[in-house]
Amino acid sequence: MVVVDTDVHNAMKTKYDILPYLPKAWHEEWLEMGMGIARQYYSVVGGARKDANPDTGGGPGTDPDFMIRHLIEPNGIDYAILTSGIEISLYPDPDYANALASAWNDWTVEHWLNRSPAFRGSIAINNTDPQAAAREIDRMGSHPGMAQVIMSSASRMLYGQRFYHPIYEAAERNGLPIAIHPGGEGRGIAPSPTNAGYPTRYFEWHNVLPVSYIGHLNSIICEGVFEKFPKLKFVAIEGGISWLPAMMWRMDKNYKALRSSVPWLKKHPSEYIAEHVFLTTQPIEEPKDHKHLLQVFDMIGAERCVMFSTDYPHWDYDNPMMALPPMPKELKRRIMGETAMELYGLPRPAETGGTAHG
Repeated sequence: MVVVDTDVHNAMKTKYDILPYLPKAWHEEWLEMGMGIARQYYSVVGGARKDANPDTGGGPGTDPDFMIRHLIEPNGIDYAILTSGIEISLYPDPDYANALASAWNDWTVEHWLNRSPAFRGSIAINNTDPQAAAREIDRMGSHPGMAQVIMSSASRMLYGQRFYHPIYEAAERNGLPIAIHPGGEGRGIAPSPTNAGYPTRYFEWHNVLPVSYIGHLNSIICEGVFEKFPKLKFVAIEGGISWLPAMMWRMDKNYKALRSSVPWLKKHPSEYIAEHVFLTTQPIEEPKDHKHLLQVFDMIGAERCVMFSTDYPHWDYDNPMMALPPMPKELKRRIMGETAMELYGLPRPAETGGTAHG
């Protein structure tokens, strides 16, 4: 069975690693500020697994060789989709963020994608400058190791807004999905994590991660993004799964009465979701009766849209050997790898010599 991990976090060993790729004008700011986006919540379990620190030094996710030995080989993972550079758009200076996005992508190629074909990258962009983001997508989009474009689920505006459409046009032009990932809500230039204000603690914030996804997906559908960009695919990473059925039902019900206010929509909202939207498993919901999760899978057509992820090296990592409940063999095969293989256009492991990582 092919296994594709659709959420793996890589990082730099030191803040100096990016300097060869970053214009000198920005070196001082990077060394002093980095991303410049302080975390507002304390996690009692930390951010990463304690065993994920490489034996060569550096923090979790900083050594590709260690990641191959620690994550990929023991778990039989054929491809790991790298999801870093997420918070670049939260920095208030767009010129700095544009330069940082380009440097981040060049560093990713040289230090990760060139190390092993098992690693596939996500193009980091600064989405507060959509024209520059589109140019960056065009610059990196032809690289065979880049699987998608990534943005934070934290933003100043909902992602269906026309402001962002140049990004979607570039992604579609390059045949790349758009992925969003949580982590920056309420930080940098992003507004509070919920419409009602700030959660008090990390536990409280972590519980409501789907809130941003509901807002963005609702906006993308209602603004007609998939009518304007019919080949575009959208990946919701680490936002959960069980919220989607209720959202689809509500959208379809309202569409029947209010469709005249969105005349550009030619289908029910749930039809756009079925054709264009993908979800990753981690952190998978864990009902007391696992059959309830399988019922949710059935409601959303999980065989088409759900993709496995570990969120390595974070503390709530999901082990591919035990994260999912018992399910039909074909459904598990789709979730563990086949859907991601199709979405990202990945060559089958047999074409790379048995496994992608060699």
